[in-house]
Amino acid sequence: MSITAPKGNPAVVGLAGFGITTMLLQFHNVGWCGVGPVVSMAFIFGGLAQLIAGYQEFKCANNFGFSAFVAYGSFWIALGIIFLLNHFKIYHSSTEDVGWFLVSWTLYTFIMWIPAMKIHSAMATTFTLLLIGFVLLDIAHFGYPEFTKIAGYELMLCAASALYMMAHVIYAQVFGRDVLPVGKPWIR
Repeated sequence: MSITAPKGNPAVVGLAGFGITTMLLQFHNVGWCGVGPVVSMAFIFGGLAQLIAGYQEFKCANNFGFSAFVAYGSFWIALGIIFLLNHFKIYHSSTEDVGWFLVSWTLYTFIMWIPAMKIHSAMATTFTLLLIGFVLLDIAHFGYPEFTKIAGYELMLCAASALYMMAHVIYAQVFGRDVLPVGKPWIR
């Protein structure tokens, strides 16, 4: 008789890394904190932890989680590098340079938004808020900087939604029931 131990769900780390790092960047975007903590989190929790979670999602045969966590983990590392290059005057990325960087991530997020609507409402909500946030940041970087603060508050909701999904998975295992429902898929 073989007893199989339950496996952990790598999404809890990926969602936490995404949610907390996104929240911290938005605290910076609305003017509540400097960029230093954001850079640190971008490399370690938003970047490295999400990459590890993504590679674990690969082992679970979850292509959505694999793509999302590896991609957004890479986003955070790249953003951290942009901040460092600018700070140390190695290479200066202009506001428009960063805008084009964000446009490419808007396109990726749009692609991921469609399957997110087939998973459950919480995932669809998170990706909808993320897509809106990227569009707002795109607008901010191409001549309307006041949109950065609007994006900041809107993306705080996105981060909270990701953290809700993380809590859903942890609470369901700990309590043995669905404590925080995630809702039905938007696309059937």
